[in-house]
Amino acid sequence: MKKVLVPVLAATFTLSSFNAVMAAPKEPGKIKSVEFLGMDAPKTQQEKAELMYSKASVEVTYNDGTKKTVPLSYETLFKPGDVINGKIAGVTMNANGQVMTKSNGTPYVSTAPDMNSLMKVPGLPENTYYLISHYESMPKNENGLENPGTMSLSTVKMDPATGELTVVDVKPIDFSAVHGIWKPCAGLLTPWNTHLGSEETDPDARAHEKNPSASAVTNFMKNYYNDPTITGNPYYYGHVPEVTVDAKGATKVVKHYSMGRMAFERVKVMPDNRTVIYGIDSNPGGLFMYVADKEKDLSAGTLYAAKWVQTGTENGGSADLEWIKLGHATDKEIQKLADTTKFSDIFDATDDAVKGKAEGYKAIKTAANGGKVEWVKVKPGMETAAAFLETHRYAAYLGATVEFNKMEGLDFNEKDNKAYVAISYQEKTMLADPAAPADDIQLPKISAGGVYELSFKPNRKTMGGEKINSHYVPVSMTGTLMGEDLATPDADGNTANVDKIANPDNIVFSQDMRTLFIAEDSDKHENNYTWAYNVDTKKLSRILSVPGGGESTGLQMVDNLDGHTYLMNSSQNPGYVGYISGLPSMGEDKE
Repeated sequence: MKKVLVPVLAATFTLSSFNAVMAAPKEPGKIKSVEFLGMDAPKTQQEKAELMYSKASVEVTYNDGTKKTVPLSYETLFKPGDVINGKIAGVTMNANGQVMTKSNGTPYVSTAPDMNSLMKVPGLPENTYYLISHYESMPKNENGLENPGTMSLSTVKMDPATGELTVVDVKPIDFSAVHGIWKPCAGLLTPWNTHLGSEETDPDARAHEKNPSASAVTNFMKNYYNDPTITGNPYYYGHVPEVTVDAKGATKVVKHYSMGRMAFERVKVMPDNRTVIYGIDSNPGGLFMYVADKEKDLSAGTLYAAKWVQTGTENGGSADLEWIKLGHATDKEIQKLADTTKFSDIFDATDDAVKGKAEGYKAIKTAANGGKVEWVKVKPGMETAAAFLETHRYAAYLGATVEFNKMEGLDFNEKDNKAYVAISYQEKTMLADPAAPADDIQLPKISAGGVYELSFKPNRKTMGGEKINSHYVPVSMTGTLMGEDLATPDADGNTANVDKIANPDNIVFSQDMRTLFIAEDSDKHENNYTWAYNVDTKKLSRILSVPGGGESTGLQMVDNLDGHTYLMNSSQNPGYVGYISGLPSMGEDKE
């Protein structure tokens, strides 16, 4: 079939010119340091509006003192809408395994590629790999209903001499066993070689119960199951999905109900293969920790929520972190509750402050209930359901801090025992508000947001005095790299300093290069960028520019894949793209 070209930006890219520099010295310890030499912000109209490109360079210093500098280049693997081996990239499937199409037979195709996991699977031919890619959202269908998100599995071939990657096959991953996937956002490749994704949508179960026929989750499930009589279940969405791939390309999908239900961004597995740290892309949201019962098995564990104890306000602020235990559960236990439980089985709730105070309810403010204060009381015996199906509400109910504003990507620096977490906007609930039910975070406004550093200590205790069975417990959080708001827009319309980060989103850390890569999702910069920040030298370098309106997404750092180094990156919804058209009909070819 003829390849279809559409104006949608690449799902992934590699800094492959870096491969020659990094791969040349095969002996360990040959490289002393790596420095990224940044590029200017885009200047021409074409650079601003049409191109996803890099003009940056990398300088490698070897132990013998010699140096080599090469330019970085953007290389497209594929674009949503590309036809690869007779299949269209970026399509989604319904519960019957059929590609979802419009009435004229053309498929719905995402313009929102996000996370990537390039993986080496035992049993594949030499220099052959799999790539899992997220597509966070799809165009709505012709009836105005939201289509499910999707993940795809691509087969990738490498040229071992150059490191060049070529995609030779692509197919959507079937999520029908777990009620479909709703807005998969960020994710990562686990140390045990599975893919951990995210669902960034956790429908408000209280609002759904009040009017289920009109709720978003009912409309979503009607569309996904092609069943106009269905009533949706909000507790099926807002979870961490895990995808396992075998050598034949067969995928197995589970959702980890025991990790809680919320608007997940990127979770990070610590080196013990049991502790998982995650921030939540909500406004407001919390910081959570999960400690699995067994290594490399996230099907059962204990869930904790952090309390921010502020210690400073400079450079984004600082705090000690205390931890509150929410509960212990298994996936099977919570999935069974999800099948049968309604919001009103878990909580008594009211929006009437007079009634709430009189009847012993507790005031909380979460992203649910439209972000407004509500008064809730957990019903007797429903603590476990509250902890794992209404995680944010229950965390706030127990006194954890649910005031962070869009906590985004998170990654770990193993040598220094530090983690980095992005907070896209430091505003709203992160500012002082004496009228709020809780006011733990009281910081100056930085609309451009920033990146924070987490420090860890082992075997800490909860605020209730229980031992936390982990060596990776965050104990402090400090601003480390902040954006800078401008009092007035600059000549290009930027409202944040163009030479600093703004609204960081995806972040990944290269252990080998000692570099944190930061991707933006900003309305403060006219173009979004990907940055390289060396944690030793503190040098920040712009290494990629995205067309105006587009978000930089999908970061994955692959430090050594059979001798080659890759930084995966994608862009979603660049402003000039518009709606995809001109795609071929799927005909009778069902995925």
